[in-house]
Amino acid sequence: MEVIRRSSVFAAGVMEAFDHSPSDKELVSKSKALCRDYIHSRLNLYGLGSSKTQVDSTLCDVAAVLLCLGDELECMRPSVYRNVARQLNISVAMETMVSDAFVAVATEIFAAGITWGKVVSMYAVAGALAVDCVRQNQPATVQTIVDSLGQFVRKNLAPWLKKRGGWICR
Repeated sequence: MEVIRRSSVFAAGVMEAFDHSPSDKELVSKSKALCRDYIHSRLNLYGLGSSKTQVDSTLCDVAAVLLCLGDELECMRPSVYRNVARQLNISVAMETMVSDAFVAVATEIFAAGITWGKVVSMYAVAGALAVDCVRQNQPATVQTIVDSLGQFVRKNLAPWLKKRGGWICR
């Protein structure tokens, strides 16, 4: 009987080593890295960016899928993802206003539940808002958007992302 108990304990330890569920800190860090990459892509698209940023090699596939889906979403609904600051009637010169507006929009996006499509929409809003900031000579506000997305993920999306294994392509 003791052998069976020890085997069970050993097996549980081995399974735990393979069942690595990402921590909230890891999820937020990767979410922010994906946001920086998404924003950089949008800035380059509009001729406002510089050279390509390097996304973590473990996120390359996720970043590519996110950008592809974001492109499709923005093509389907261009009026939603352009001139976001004007649509929200906010000044991008005020970082707290940009942060509060982003969180309010993200909260509205997820009001009826969480889906991958809504996650992509949140990134598309972040990208569009960042384009507005750079166009209006407020590039420092871009980091505020990235940080706001990270805080939103930590407070609202981390458990959902954990259930799905975090930021991995399947």
